Amino acid sequence: MGIRSPRLRGAVAAAALAFAAGCARKAERAESPPPRPELLLVTLDTTRADALAPEAEASATPSFAALAARGIRFSQAYATAPTTLPSHTSMLTGLYPSEHGVHENGRRLSDRVPVVAERLAQLGYRTAAFVSGFPLERPCGLARGFEVYDDAFGPGKVERSSRETTDRALAWLAAADSRPRFLWVHYYDPHEPYAPPEPYRSRFPSDPYRGEIAAMDHELGRLIAAFEGARGGREVRIIVAADHGEGRGDHGEMLHGNLLYQGVMRVPLVVVGDGIPPGTRSDPVSLRQIHATLLGWAGEGTPGGLLAPVDQPALAEAMQPFLNYRWQPQVMAVAGRQKLIRSGRLELYDVVDDPREEHDLAKPGPPPRGLVRAVAGYPLPGQGGAAPTAAPVGDEDRRRLASLGYLVSEGAPASVPADAPRAADMTGLFGDLDAGALAFTEERWAVAARAFEGILARDPGNLMTAVRLAVCRSMLGQERAALAAFDLAKRIDPRSIEVSHYLGMHYLKNGQDELAAPLFEKVLGAQPDRLAALEGLAKIRARQGRLAEAAALLERAVPLTRDPGARLVEVGLLRMELGETGPAITALERARGLQGPAFRRNLELGVLYLAARQYDEARAALDRVPADDPAAAMALFKRAQVSVLLGEPDSRARIRAAWERADPATRRLIAGERLFAGMVP
Repeated sequence: MGIRSPRLRGAVAAAALAFAAGCARKAERAESPPPRPELLLVTLDTTRADALAPEAEASATPSFAALAARGIRFSQAYATAPTTLPSHTSMLTGLYPSEHGVHENGRRLSDRVPVVAERLAQLGYRTAAFVSGFPLERPCGLARGFEVYDDAFGPGKVERSSRETTDRALAWLAAADSRPRFLWVHYYDPHEPYAPPEPYRSRFPSDPYRGEIAAMDHELGRLIAAFEGARGGREVRIIVAADHGEGRGDHGEMLHGNLLYQGVMRVPLVVVGDGIPPGTRSDPVSLRQIHATLLGWAGEGTPGGLLAPVDQPALAEAMQPFLNYRWQPQVMAVAGRQKLIRSGRLELYDVVDDPREEHDLAKPGPPPRGLVRAVAGYPLPGQGGAAPTAAPVGDEDRRRLASLGYLVSEGAPASVPADAPRAADMTGLFGDLDAGALAFTEERWAVAARAFEGILARDPGNLMTAVRLAVCRSMLGQERAALAAFDLAKRIDPRSIEVSHYLGMHYLKNGQDELAAPLFEKVLGAQPDRLAALEGLAKIRARQGRLAEAAALLERAVPLTRDPGARLVEVGLLRMELGETGPAITALERARGLQGPAFRRNLELGVLYLAARQYDEARAALDRVPADDPAAAMALFKRAQVSVLLGEPDSRARIRAAWERADPATRRLIAGERLFAGMVP
């Protein structure tokens, strides 16, 4: 029966429309993605897996013990490298070092390689990082995508305590913001030298390493509580992992960076969060899977996360001995309970039954083919892997890294002899190498030279040691001995870029520009971002009067140096001398933006604006020249010119002030200035 009443038909139509609208809203709600969860990544530097609960006493690390009890603990988690920067780079990019190109500290990740914070920021996350150690300072390249990247350790310091870092992270968490958060907090405490605060120093009097870990664990508890308390109704996901372990004497290694055994490569890893059931996973996983895990939680369909089954070996490398000493490169692969190390020969261990890796199973029989293929196919630095990355660190940064026990190589070797030493057979040299490198970076040249000569007596093919010995002799003014050491380095590796670089620096120091320049050109042909070579060749070109080339070289150095403002000032002055007013202004204004009140080239900037007929900008620049500045008299003269050109009512007073402050040469300029006709005192 049809509906006859118009009023009734209208009511039914309205109800139908309301029903349809309600269905549409329900459909929208059903199709809209759930709110993105709050994400926290905590990385514990230099922390062995067996230093935390449940493998260690729970009372010593109660915060981590509580996390492990309510999340998924990975008992066979592996770093991609036993060094801070490469390992963290893998976590934040999802790549092995052979793919992202960062094999050691003191390097800079290429801008072409995306990091996880960039994508999370695009997805609407508020992002922040709080790092505690110098190897992760902003120039390393991991700061991209973070709105806040807090690496302020204090003047002259190379690290800060977990307490300081936690305080800063908690202050950031307290700020109101409706966006979901991604927070990365890095703790550096267990790194040598070990100096735990009280009461942990007294609780662990014979083992300060454990004391450092206990102090860090306390701050981890503070951080977790604050993060979960600030969730704002959102779900929470947390990853806590160490970047690598510490040797503590295993296989002859006290610290880390030189070998691939379990103490430095197997790390603690726990994943905690809403909807994640507790348990333990014993299959091998790689820290590089953290990247995919974070993106997956944020709603990206990224395969390869930690919570998915693993169907490929976990790979890792230890390239510091290869890059620095020309020893055998080291690669490892773990699948199931078997671990294969390739370092001149193959070593195979059952890491479940033989966690200390005391019984090499490769000797009685052939290793599994899959593991052999994995380590054989891993690209080496400079030999089919990712392009070498720039090393932005200068001499001061090298000293700071050396104070933490880290060396910085100058690039991958062109080749390594088949009979090159294995790092595992050279542990007796580790201490001498570290001591010599520290003396070298502290410019104790004679001490370093003695150490290097002793090392070369036992390891005559050690290229970096031969190069550094040559530098020591050069700095000591021992010309003949320096050239002899350079010749030794050339014999070790005739194609070495390092020899060319340091020999060029030797000639530059001695004023032999004609010998230094072609060597720097060779270096830059192979390594275009080599900072010292750029600056050295720029100095030579400036002395030769080739100012445009000098400026171009310094412009390339700007993003690589820790003091870009100073380099921009040099560029600006060179462009000014070339008569390139616009580029000169651009460079000096960029420098002023970086240096702030420390900028001391306002006179030059005012003169440039005057030449460009930008009189308001010239006035502002010249007014910034302090009265006690050595350039103040000239600034007053130029300011008087601007005053006349702008028609300011106090022009005569400004001319008079310039005349009173002027030296004889400047007075002659004032007297001859046509703008001042009839106004000069």
